[in-house]
Amino acid sequence: MADDIERTTVVNEGAPGWISAALVVVGLLALTGIGFGWKDLGYAQDSAKSLNSDIQTMRQNYDSTLSAVQLRLSQSEQTNTELRSDLTVVTNRLQITQGQLKKAREEAQQIRDDDTAQLAAMNAQVKDQLDTKASTDEVKSVSGEVSGVRTDLNSTKNDLQMARSDLGTLIAKNHDDLEALRRLGERDYIEFTIDKKNALQKVGDVQIELHSTDPKKNQCNLALVVEDQRTEKRNRTINEPIFFYAHGAHQPMEVVINQVEKNKVVGYLSIPKTMQPATSASGN
Repeated sequence: MADDIERTTVVNEGAPGWISAALVVVGLLALTGIGFGWKDLGYAQDSAKSLNSDIQTMRQNYDSTLSAVQLRLSQSEQTNTELRSDLTVVTNRLQITQGQLKKAREEAQQIRDDDTAQLAAMNAQVKDQLDTKASTDEVKSVSGEVSGVRTDLNSTKNDLQMARSDLGTLIAKNHDDLEALRRLGERDYIEFTIDKKNALQKVGDVQIELHSTDPKKNQCNLALVVEDQRTEKRNRTINEPIFFYAHGAHQPMEVVINQVEKNKVVGYLSIPKTMQPATSASGN
């Protein structure tokens, strides 16, 4: 019986050998798992750092883009403000021009009305003279006056049939028309001839510089200098009025070109009666 006990003991002592080996294997597996877990943890930390860096970059790009958009918005608002200001100025100037045009038309109509009233008064005066005169000589004299009045009437009617500009002024196309306008006495007229290119020529209080001519098209390019203010006028056709204002003037001056030849133009300067020219223009 004692032998059985000893055998049993020996058998029991041999069992822990493979269990230990198993435990070692399990331990190795656990260490391997811990190693992989540590490696994965390192990858996770690196990914987190990379993600944080990408987020910071995105924030910086967003801030930069937002600043650029805000700057463009501010510039757009400033541009819109300037455009509104320019539109207001243009609108005001347009209203002034329309008012001047209306005034000029009213003045032209008043001139026609005054001419008609003057002619009617002259006819009435002549009729009264005919009624009071008895002798043949007196009748002949009065008849001569009637003929003169009729001639003046026809001349005035012809004057009023001249073309008018947008501002109501009569446009003379030649020297005879200018003489008729002088008889009306509404404005002063200075005739000029310019036969030198790119040289300022004084006409009254205005300087005119001829740049080029196109006789086939009856056009020319020139510049006007008024009170040190220079204005270029291109492709101007004959008998086309060029209006401009002197400082503080309520009525415009007017330049009209009647003839266009090679390197030469002939025309006149029209000045309101309220303005007196400093000198007359030379034809050379």
